[in-house]
Amino acid sequence: MKEFFDVMEPTERFYWYVAIGASIIFVIQTIMTFIGADSDSGVDAEFEGNLDSVDHPFQLFSLRNLINFFLGFGWTGVSLYGVIGSNVLLGAIALVVGMIFIAIFFLVMKSLMRLAEDNSFNIDDTIDKTAEVYTTIPAGKSGKGKVSISVKGAMHELEAVTSNEEALRPGTLVKITGVNNNILIVSPMI
Repeated sequence: MKEFFDVMEPTERFYWYVAIGASIIFVIQTIMTFIGADSDSGVDAEFEGNLDSVDHPFQLFSLRNLINFFLGFGWTGVSLYGVIGSNVLLGAIALVVGMIFIAIFFLVMKSLMRLAEDNSFNIDDTIDKTAEVYTTIPAGKSGKGKVSISVKGAMHELEAVTSNEEALRPGTLVKITGVNNNILIVSPMI
């Protein structure tokens, strides 16, 4: 292996070292990801700042992005060394490809995060929504009926009561005004 690197010019050797080193770390990160380890958190640190506006896990300056950059940078340098005569131009192209690797990783992560949306049902999400009476709801909270409502794209049939003076018949549109012990409190739409 030493003979392989000895015949190279220093610039070409540099690109090979970057490409091989980044590839080894990338493979280790990938294996750690598949077994459930987090390769970006090697340090335990506490932060008391307010990051409520941060909505995504993508960080521009992270070990994973650094490795992605070096993958693109190193393998571009190895692939195009000797094809492009100028080392400055080769370096510029390798930098751009490294940044493209970071952008591709960002797009892949963004797509994967869409798959991780929480679509679990929470009855409190029904408040202030419109529903349709499914089975008659007796007047004056004297009994329970059912309403049909769509929450996060899924239809639910839920028990409901009303303080209205008249019973609410099937097909009536109602507004959910509250929840009490997992029973909706509804009023007719005006």
